[in-house]
Amino acid sequence: MSADVRTINADLHSHSRYSDGRLEPAELVLRARGNGVDLFAITDHDELAGLDEAIAAAAESGLPFIPGVEVSVTWGGETIHVVGLRIDHRHPELVAGLERTRAGRDLRAREMGRSLAAAGIPDAYEGALRHVGNPALVSRTHFARHLVERGVCRQVSDVFRRYLVEGKPGYVPHNWARLADAIGWIRAAGGVAVLAHPGRYPLGALARRALLEEFREAGGGAIEVLSASHDASQCRELARAAEELGMMASRGSDFHAPSESRIDLGALPGLPAHLTPVWHDWPEARTAAANRADAAAGGGARQ
Repeated sequence: MSADVRTINADLHSHSRYSDGRLEPAELVLRARGNGVDLFAITDHDELAGLDEAIAAAAESGLPFIPGVEVSVTWGGETIHVVGLRIDHRHPELVAGLERTRAGRDLRAREMGRSLAAAGIPDAYEGALRHVGNPALVSRTHFARHLVERGVCRQVSDVFRRYLVEGKPGYVPHNWARLADAIGWIRAAGGVAVLAHPGRYPLGALARRALLEEFREAGGGAIEVLSASHDASQCRELARAAEELGMMASRGSDFHAPSESRIDLGALPGLPAHLTPVWHDWPEARTAAANRADAAAGGGARQ
């Protein structure tokens, strides 16, 4: 594994309008390339429909691209997310599993609307639909954007402090996929499973370690060490966990929109040098490293 492959600017977690992002897949690809990303993945929630557009845009722009997905999972009563990278996005087992996961989202969204109406915010479901790029994937983020638009809250982060979370108006629990099933679908599709932003979940240290260990035992391959959701101490904790558990490390901004995301595409720091990046043996990473070397030498500078 060359030093160049270790240090490429990989951003392997982002969202388009096919789930709860604001940009079209092609727009995301162009933004990533313009921001100096060397290796890029779009990982929409429980949805694969934007990947063909992204693959075509990446091929046209010369940006090495990794097809991905982010699967919603229920574990220990909490919703967690598993990113699948380098997947065959047409694999029937993965496609069928995601279809089952999406089932029930609309019923949940309608119940969220009823809960918000009971709290004095009528027509929230209808308002959320105006922000949806994919009607099959109405999410809390779409409700949050509607509440900001209506002036109920100033920004999306305020919504998630006052609404839509456990114990607050608009919160509706849902049983997603099982952890082992989600990992199984990803691996069946030839991909590697990455535990997304582990520091974000409301888990104590012992529960988080139990999640990481169960994830590894079920076939998970990597931990998302660097995320916009993690502070410096969480990054250090997760880097230690990856090393102790013998797992690879990933890096992703979890970018949704220029006006909403904590960090832009490609703006995360590099992974700690002692960790093995999830992309270490991917041919796309070797291409990304070669592209970076050419640009540095003046032979392939980005336009």
